[in-house]
Amino acid sequence: MKLSFFSVNGLSKRERVSAAVNAMTTAPTVAPEKSSQTVQKPYPNYKVIVLNDDFNTFEHVAKCLMKYIPGMTSDRAWDLTNQVHFEGLAIVWIGPQEQAELYHQQLKREGLTMAPLETA
Repeated sequence: MKLSFFSVNGLSKRERVSAAVNAMTTAPTVAPEKSSQTVQKPYPNYKVIVLNDDFNTFEHVAKCLMKYIPGMTSDRAWDLTNQVHFEGLAIVWIGPQEQAELYHQQLKREGLTMAPLETA
């Protein structure tokens, strides 16, 4: 008995089998490698801003700044208090969000009028 190959779509059975085998043995496509460098984006800093009001005294504002803002000197606290009074606001501290939230909350709890935290 002699086997014959029938032509389908212009290809004999032998050619179709050969093409299928070749397709299975070809190298898989390789996805491009991701960059091994990680881009590190720093967290943004936040500004703690005190606003002017008609009920807090200069002394109270300056004392609160010295009490809650790290490294705040008396001279710097009075300079910032004057800035709040004459310019309407002063940025009293800039730094990481968690600390900014703490200082903002502490100053607000003391009765100072605070602007919402904003990125620096």
